[in-house]
Amino acid sequence: MAPALLRRPVIEKDRLRNRRLVRAGESLYKIAALMAQHSIQQTFDLALRHHQAGRMAEAERNCRQVLTQQPNHADALNLLGVLAAQGNRLDAAVELIRRAIQLKPDCALAHNNLANVLTGKDQLDEAVASYRRAIQLEPGYALAHHNLANALTRMGRLDEAIASSRQAIRFKPDYAEAHYNLGIALEGNAQLDEAVASYRQAIQLKPDYAEAHNNLSIALRNMGQLDQAVASCRQAVRFKPNLVEAHNNLGIALKAVGQLDEAIASFRQAIRFKPDLAEAHNNLGATLRDTERLDESVASCRQAIRIRPDYPEAYNNLAIALAEMGQLDEAIASYRQAIRLKPDYPAAHSNLVAALLYHPGYDAAMIFEEHRRWNQRHAEPLRKFIRPHANDRDPGRRLRIGYVSADFRLHSVSWFLLPLFRHHDHAAFEIFCYCDVSRCDAMTDRLRACADAWKNVVGCGDDRLADMVRQDKIDVLVDLSGHTGGNRLPAFARRPAPVQVSYLGYPATTGLSEMNYRLTDFLADPPGTTESLHAEKLWRLPVCNWCYGQPDDAPPVGPLSAEAGGPIRFGTFNNFAKASPAIMDLWAAILIATPSSRLIVKSRGLAEPSLQRQTIQFFASRGVQAQRLDFRGHQRDFVSHLEAYNQMDIALDTFPYHGTTTTCEALWMGVPVVTLAGSAHVSRVGVSLLSSVGLPELIAQKPDQYVQIATDLARDLPRLAQLRGALRERLRASGLMDAPRFARDIEAAYRQMWRNWCAAAASI
Repeated sequence: MAPALLRRPVIEKDRLRNRRLVRAGESLYKIAALMAQHSIQQTFDLALRHHQAGRMAEAERNCRQVLTQQPNHADALNLLGVLAAQGNRLDAAVELIRRAIQLKPDCALAHNNLANVLTGKDQLDEAVASYRRAIQLEPGYALAHHNLANALTRMGRLDEAIASSRQAIRFKPDYAEAHYNLGIALEGNAQLDEAVASYRQAIQLKPDYAEAHNNLSIALRNMGQLDQAVASCRQAVRFKPNLVEAHNNLGIALKAVGQLDEAIASFRQAIRFKPDLAEAHNNLGATLRDTERLDESVASCRQAIRIRPDYPEAYNNLAIALAEMGQLDEAIASYRQAIRLKPDYPAAHSNLVAALLYHPGYDAAMIFEEHRRWNQRHAEPLRKFIRPHANDRDPGRRLRIGYVSADFRLHSVSWFLLPLFRHHDHAAFEIFCYCDVSRCDAMTDRLRACADAWKNVVGCGDDRLADMVRQDKIDVLVDLSGHTGGNRLPAFARRPAPVQVSYLGYPATTGLSEMNYRLTDFLADPPGTTESLHAEKLWRLPVCNWCYGQPDDAPPVGPLSAEAGGPIRFGTFNNFAKASPAIMDLWAAILIATPSSRLIVKSRGLAEPSLQRQTIQFFASRGVQAQRLDFRGHQRDFVSHLEAYNQMDIALDTFPYHGTTTTCEALWMGVPVVTLAGSAHVSRVGVSLLSSVGLPELIAQKPDQYVQIATDLARDLPRLAQLRGALRERLRASGLMDAPRFARDIEAAYRQMWRNWCAAAASI
């Protein structure tokens, strides 16, 4: 037993020593662990500092060192995921951040970062869910509210985006970026005044915020505040000279104020910074077209398409330039391509249907079908917004007439509108004008002075315009554009007024089911001939569909050139797109039949050498020498434009698309016009105009008769001289300039249309 007694104390002693050793080991372990943990934290903190300083490789190396020692370090995984995202390794980023969230589910920062990566992958629904989770964990997380707003904006959920941006601002009032993004959502929601205020607030908080200056410029431009738009864009460029979007937008604003050369320079600067910026090439092409540099315009649009083959707006602009060069087949093909790429593109489709009117290869029935397709594609889906009209159905009360136009300016439409406006009976009719003109001028002022209410609708969407018309309780709403540029047919498709009428600006149907009437006359649309080509009911005015206003400062009528021994000078000042090969064949025949005569052709783009060469080759192939052709480009000065008619003895109308303003201008300047009658309104305008001034003998029914009338007139100098001296007074005395009578005719039409609606509404 003794040995046992001797061993026991030894055993106890060893145990005690072992306990002490264990306790010491544990302390040392804890100290080592703490030291290791401190070292890991230092390494991670260093990774954060590297990341904040933009040293991404060093940050990633430190993160990986942390994970080598502690594989479940959630913050390191999160940061490594952020680094992967910044290196465009988005799938790896998602995996890393999801691992971090598994380890640390309540980390709002990680949820926000995951949402950012998902947004970069266009997985917006998942991104929104992650942002909302971050906000749930940390309700005052301004950055998450801000990022959620961005994602919602991209999804088109603008009301939610606006609310999220406002939350971000609530938690961080000095958050300039949140004010900026609130502006973007408000602008997308057509709340332009509020958008401008948000951009201005962002700039107040951060004066050198170039992107905010740039977006403020866009909003101001859309509101028609063009000078301010230019100034804001110049600020953007000043604060960030390499901000490509600002140079591009400055070009757009400069183009809008008519500073075309500066606009071109801005687009070229954007292209220098970013040669593959398709938008800048496209905008450059559109602006070059406005300066009549059509070859360069075509080249720029084609370059935009090379960069981005699926760019519908570039195909549309290319088509416009090609049409102005008379290349209608190519233009029509380009319009169709724009529509194929973007089926919901009403402006391009309007351009297409208008272009078909110029082309002699498309018959009236085919053109009508294309107008109906426009209606089916772009207007019919809007019928769901039609609401019952609460207008007072008194057939004899004062009516509210609304006119909608982008041409309340020095434009051909206005010369026919001003006489009507000046003679409206304001006791019986209250005149509202919805003006979509960015650059107002003296003509705008004259028209505005004739209106009871003038509404600026620049930047106002079609839905808001329709709401405005309803709020104004318009009884008869008049479209003055048809399918020409700047039209607001989608607003008419919402049927904001009980009676809707198409008039003046377009020589064909709108195709709209919701357009009730189209004003015309008995010669432009003879009864029983063109009804099937219209979606609207034709309402024929008793005398003439037009009333021409006397041009301001028109020069006196000059002498006949042939009286002084010079050659007879034929001419046409119509848009060159109207100069179809069929009509130019007749012009060539006229020149051949009158060997010493000349032909003056004046139109936009005719200063372009390539277009001149193309035209010279055409006439040369018909036996007409180049020296008999006189090409003139567009003259911006209106008086100089009228003066040019004094160098013309006989005007030759185009076909199948007749001139309207050019015919009236020629007559006013003492130049008789020869026209060829067709079967549709577009080719019967000249019939109505010439008949109104008592010149039916200048209307040809067949092509050979057109040639005969022109050549006979050229040989009858006394007749030419007599017409030259008498046409202005003949015009003044005709129904074509009897404005008081014309206004009564129009008003009688409006009144009866209104009575028809009242009667129909009462019978329901």
